[in-house]
Amino acid sequence: MAHITRETAPDPTNQPADTAYPDPESRGCLYALSQPPLILFLTVIGALLLVTGVHDQFLL
Repeated sequence: MAHITRETAPDPTNQPADTAYPDPESRGCLYALSQPPLILFLTVIGALLLVTGVHDQFLL
């Protein structure tokens, strides 16, 4: 006895597998700024610039 299957139209609401996860490069700048090592690095650089600016303005 043969099994008969019925073909259905593809569901347009389903996304293809390749677009389910976007490329890491397309996440943008806000994703990059949310990374803790980068935030720590930028905080240290900002603090150094602040200290040197205050030193130049008030102590020289």
